[in-house]
Amino acid sequence: MNSDLTMVLALLGAAILMFVLDRPRMDAVGLLMILALTLSGVVSAEEALAGFGDPNVVLIAVLFVVGEGLARTGVAQKLGDWLAARAGQSEARLIVFLMIAVAAVGSVMSSTGVVAIFIPIALRIARRTGFSAGRLMMPLSVAALISGMMTLVATAPNLVVHGELERRGFEGFQFFSFAPFGLPILVCAVIYMLFARRFLSAETVVADDLARPRFATWIKDYALAGRDHRLRLRPDSPLVGRTLDELDLRGADGANILAVERRQGFSRRLIQPHARTTLAAEDVLLLDLSESPAEIDALTARYGLEHLPLSEAYYTDYAQRIGMAELMIPASSDLIGKTLVEAKFRTRHGLSVIGLKRGRKPMAGGVVRTPLELGDTLLVIGSWRDVRRLQGEAGDVVALGLPRESEDALSAPEKAPYALLALATMVGLMVSGLTPNVMAALIAALLMGAFGCVDFQSAYRAIHWKSLVLIVGMLPFSLALQRTGGVDLAAGALLDLAGTAGPRAILAAIFLVTALLGLFISNTATAVLMAPVALSVATALEASPHPFAMTVALAASAAFVTPVSSPVNTLVVGPGHYGFMDFVRIGAPLALLVMVLCVALVPVVLPF
Repeated sequence: MNSDLTMVLALLGAAILMFVLDRPRMDAVGLLMILALTLSGVVSAEEALAGFGDPNVVLIAVLFVVGEGLARTGVAQKLGDWLAARAGQSEARLIVFLMIAVAAVGSVMSSTGVVAIFIPIALRIARRTGFSAGRLMMPLSVAALISGMMTLVATAPNLVVHGELERRGFEGFQFFSFAPFGLPILVCAVIYMLFARRFLSAETVVADDLARPRFATWIKDYALAGRDHRLRLRPDSPLVGRTLDELDLRGADGANILAVERRQGFSRRLIQPHARTTLAAEDVLLLDLSESPAEIDALTARYGLEHLPLSEAYYTDYAQRIGMAELMIPASSDLIGKTLVEAKFRTRHGLSVIGLKRGRKPMAGGVVRTPLELGDTLLVIGSWRDVRRLQGEAGDVVALGLPRESEDALSAPEKAPYALLALATMVGLMVSGLTPNVMAALIAALLMGAFGCVDFQSAYRAIHWKSLVLIVGMLPFSLALQRTGGVDLAAGALLDLAGTAGPRAILAAIFLVTALLGLFISNTATAVLMAPVALSVATALEASPHPFAMTVALAASAAFVTPVSSPVNTLVVGPGHYGFMDFVRIGAPLALLVMVLCVALVPVVLPF
């Protein structure tokens, strides 16, 4: 072992130790390694910094933007909610649908982003059904990791291995090269989790921030139950074709229109009402009324309206689009002594007041006609954009805070079809090979921006710079280990370890070493280190490099064993109330199962 290799291995060991201790943060470790490798003289400054211009690093960054577009438009949430609704009251069926949904969405966007999107969905389902959050979070994380085994762009390790193949002059993987392995592994993982869930917590208490209220809390506190109604306009209704300003239902009948549901294609769109909103036949009005049942019946008969059911969970179901907030009237407010109608509150703020409390006592009715007093608290409803804008203003009301449902809010739900078009364009270009993958992703990201699915601020915020810097910082190790003979040394050790057992045994050894490294460092860094080793083993065996490279990619995504193996696992620790041993108990057998499947399937699909 020469002195240069000793220095490189020492730096690698130091990097692994810092990853394990999480001191300093991972991206800082990456920058330190760039500096250290350059000062060692093993690689030049240009070579150490080349990762910042690597097409695969740019591709990973752009995919974060595409994923943000899917999240902001609600595409991912709609898929999860739709499948959850089909699961009904069966926990087993819910786990199956949840894992399928997560794997499907994760195949075209960041697995970390997918988990962040689906955690609130799973928690919302747990609250509604009484299922244990602990029995949903682990299947969610497992499916997100397996989603990385579906397509080329599903996770960074796939792109790292693909890039290493191309750097060595071999043909890279295709978009769906991973699917023949990911799909069988997903099926086995779903079956495994249906049995393994019994070893997870069955407590139905869902982790929650008790300091932050929920929609249901406010509805109870402001005594709103029974006051809100859903009424559909019949085609012969005299309201059809007229604007809300013309009708003045609030002033004439005390009817406070909170939202308008309107059919668009196969779905219903929620419209925030304003003075120029023109009503159409079959529109559904969400009204806040305090009149008696007889007066409500008279109102519906007079205006040609039809009652529709309104569930207690209505506001929660629409929480991605309907915002709520609690406001207080300060001493400086010009609302004091005025009614909401006189103050034209909705015109000024774009929000409707549906509840009023004086002290701790909710006002029973006639909220819009009640003169306001100092210290009154108002419950308002409207778009999340208007709610958040009110938070940043200092004026006649003071915002007291946002509910937990604000975390589920969508920024551009009406842009969902455009986000799907951009996604389909990217996948089509990648599958056809008409453009390089990075160009296909860049086209999709630009389409997302052109259609308004993302803006520049949200796009830059969506990019996980910490991961990118980590990848760039670890890439020079691949070159340094090759140049100093470290790759050949590791490849020789694997060959000696496997002996004459055959190439399948070597695949198993590569998978095992990759998975063990993944216990201590990120799966992306693991792929950076193991890809050149696997390709050197293939060269020594005079075999095709593709089965060995694929094994590294699949093993890097099999990071089930500890909560620090992947950010995906770390995200579900809190919501699932998991401890370290929960991951070991569930993840270790699953990782072994995936290893067996890989060793059995990889040589069949990608012959030696």
